[in-house]
Amino acid sequence: MSLRSTSIVSVSQFDRPDLERLFALADRCAPVARGERASRALDGRLLANLFFEPSTRTRLSFGSAFRRLGGSVETTVGMQFSSMAKGETLEDTIRVIDGYADVLVLRHPDVGAARRAASVARHPVINAGDGPGEHPTQALLDAFTLRNECGRIDGLRIALVGDLRYGRTVHSLARLLTRFDDVELVFVSPPQLAMPKSVTDVLDARGLRWSTADSLVDALRTADVAYVTRLQAERFDDPAQAARFIGSYVVNRALLEEAGRTDITLLHPLPRLHDLSTDVDDLPGAAFFRQAHNGVPIRMALFCEIFGVEP
Repeated sequence: MSLRSTSIVSVSQFDRPDLERLFALADRCAPVARGERASRALDGRLLANLFFEPSTRTRLSFGSAFRRLGGSVETTVGMQFSSMAKGETLEDTIRVIDGYADVLVLRHPDVGAARRAASVARHPVINAGDGPGEHPTQALLDAFTLRNECGRIDGLRIALVGDLRYGRTVHSLARLLTRFDDVELVFVSPPQLAMPKSVTDVLDARGLRWSTADSLVDALRTADVAYVTRLQAERFDDPAQAARFIGSYVVNRALLEEAGRTDITLLHPLPRLHDLSTDVDDLPGAAFFRQAHNGVPIRMALFCEIFGVEP
């Protein structure tokens, strides 16, 4: 389907042809993303970058993507610097800012915030993360990275490791991977941080094979990819409860050697904390910084689709 003038709130909006078209467009955007070629495709356009939760990579990559295409960016960072700190509703905030910009990118702590924003905005709204809900553009860049690093997505066996309950990146990625053939997911997490049933129900309905594993070593022995996530401590009501899970699953060089998989592709949405050791950084499959850099061309591709332009 065409994404022209369309809000992006969930990965459920994308089918396989959409993804293949976006990835091909991201390939064309890559030289512009690297600064090797200039573009004025979005000259005169304005992005409102609205981040009411902390962000580094997502906020800066959206801004970089828009500027690389010749557009301008206005940014709000933190709830305390918005009129919502005075009690204004999200809907009223969006209605006002919608009159200032051509597209809005929103990160917000509440699940469903992007959908609420899109329901009142005249211009497209892009979900940059809604609490523990979804993070659709992260899933797009993750899938783009899988395709680039592994040469394919069909047929991959992917271990999703860590906080799968609150990690919105794995919620979106698991759903998006149902668009590909013969993918198998292995979930490795403490039982209290297991993948939500709302996600596994989607996987079941779409016929994607998944299983759980207690042993990280055993899971990695047969996986093509390990996608490691951090503990989402900010989602817990009690910080002491979150602290109990620190170090539950740690991917380091010794563990990969024990599994016989120092060649595995390693992804992480970042930031990493206690979950992914720096002693894996020089492995050829350590793709997490390349993954982060892929956020610029894939988000450029989305902007090009939304505005109907070429980079």
